[in-house]
Parts: sequence; C-alpha cells; structure tokens
Amino acid sequence: MSEISKIQQNLIIKKIDQETVNISINDNDMLMAIVGQFDQNLKNLSKLTNADVYFRGNSITCKGDKEKLSIFCDAIKFLINKYFLTKIIEKEDIVLSVKKNFKIEETNVESFKQLIKTPKKSVIARSEKQSEYIKALKENDIVMSLGPAGTGKSFLAVSVAITLLMEKKIDRVILSRPAVEAGEKLGFLPGDMKEKVDPYLRPLYDALYELFGADKIEKKIETGEIEIAPLAFMRGRTLKNCFAILDEAQNATETQIKMFLTRIGENSKLVVNGDPSQVDLINKTHSGLIKSRNILRNLKEIKIIEFDHNDVVRHPLVSKIIRAYQNKSTDDKN
Repeated sequence: MSEISKIQQNLIIKKIDQETVNISINDNDMLMAIVGQFDQNLKNLSKLTNADVYFRGNSITCKGDKEKLSIFCDAIKFLINKYFLTKIIEKEDIVLSVKKNFKIEETNVESFKQLIKTPKKSVIARSEKQSEYIKALKENDIVMSLGPAGTGKSFLAVSVAITLLMEKKIDRVILSRPAVEAGEKLGFLPGDMKEKVDPYLRPLYDALYELFGADKIEKKIETGEIEIAPLAFMRGRTLKNCFAILDEAQNATETQIKMFLTRIGENSKLVVNGDPSQVDLINKTHSGLIKSRNILRNLKEIKIIEFDHNDVVRHPLVSKIIRAYQNKSTDDKN
C-alpha cells in the first residue's frame, strides 16, 4: 500500500448538505494533533476560513458556503499529510494549510520525496519553491538562493547539511557569514575570536539547536564535524567532503562570494543564501549577491532559486510586512 493510500484510509469526508461537511479521522493520535490542545488548531482554522467548526468524538463538522468548505477540507488534508510525514502539527502549519498557492494535491508525492529527517524533528517543504530548493540542495554541488526573510533559505540548507553529516556522506558541515553589523555599530566585543564572532553567527546556531539539540551540536563543534566561521576565514582553503553554507551573502562583496565558491573541492556542496533587500554594508552598491547571480545564472551546474513573499513561512505578518515595504519602494520610484 502506498503512503498516500495509508493517509486516505484515515480520512472520511462526507458532504451532509450544501453548507455542511463532516470529516472523520480514524487515527486518534492524528486526530488529537490536528485538533490541538484545547481545540486551538480548530479554533484557528475557523478564524482563518471564516467557517463554523465543531468537534465531537472523532468527527469534525464544518459549516459555511461552498468556498469555505473547500478551503477547510483542503486544510485538513494538508494537516493529515503533515502529521503522517512528521508526527507533529506546528502552529505555522495551520496558517500554511489554508494558503491558496500551496495545494496539497499537487505536493503530496513531492513532500514524501523531500522529507528531511533530523534528530529532533522532521522537515518538509512548505511551498513549491521550498520543494524545488530542497531538491536542488540534494542534487547540485552549488546552489544560490535569494529571497526575503522567513522563506527557509538558511534553515533548509542547515537541515540538508545535518542529514548528510548524520548519514556520513560528508565529513564536515561549515557554516559561514560575513561579520557585518545590522545597521548599528557594536564597538569592541570582549573574549577570544570565537566569542567575538558568535553574535554574528547566532542564527545558524539557532537552526542547529532546533534540529539537533544544543549538547550534540557543542560536541560536534568540539570534534570539528561542525565548523562555524566568519567568511574572512575561508580564504586559501580547499573544502573537501563537506557541506559549506554562506549565509547573509547580501553583505558579501562580489570578490568575497567568488572566493567562497572557488573553495569547492572533491565531494563537497556549497550554498550561498541572501536577501538582496537587507544589505547592511555602508555602501550598498558593494553587495555582490545580485552581481554574482547575474554572472553565474548561465552555468547549468549551478542552481539558482529565487523566493518571494509568497514563500514566507515564518509568520503570516512577515509576508505582509515584506509586501508593504515592496509597495513603498515602488511608490518612491514613481
């Protein structure tokens, strides 16, 4: 029996009348995960779809017009698929389940293929572009991703890197980013070199801790299996049997990105991530991310993925904020 058939076995959708649908979920653990603590997931779905939702026994009843019922049923299918894959329903999954540009019927099979299993959680693509990105990370030696905050550029790259390390397909994971302050001068930072650069690399630590756990990560850093270093430390090295990620690449110059990419050695993968709209360099024209994309876009060996606000999965407000700033930028030009 296929994975999708197993999912369908646990779900019965019955149309009661033109404005009522009853959904029965036969797996109790799955049902409780979808309903949420104190029925919170269903309450959120009710708000997001503007439909009336009731829960009793193993049945969920939804009342509303045809469009609301369709959105609600698609949301439940998505959540069942997500639970079957990862055994967990997260708060952001509820919001994602009602997104019109992410149809579960179109991504079911691809989601199974792109599942990333790490020690603390399983990760699946939350948009079609994320699915394309995960596939590129697995199949290409060099990947560039550009797009706004919250689209999963760094998190997914770290997820794939950690998975390859666990599977012993590589020996090391190297995480790097330019040591550039975000719009303010921090002045002198105390401590040794690691303590000085750690504040700049904190987002990468956060992703590692979420996927692997702090204790295990610290041990792998001590053994050298995971290395976190500023971009300046990459010069002169040849990276073999490793997965190296350059994060916040919008704050690197064209020369620095070229230097990073030319470090690639045998059995290695390199990833360059950045958000062109958040350049922290004093002279923003020195950013090499867009320039490097334009230079490399015709090399078939290098995969370039470009995200937009539709791919934001961090918080629904992030997408709205990004659109608001984009609209202001357009208005200013006009």
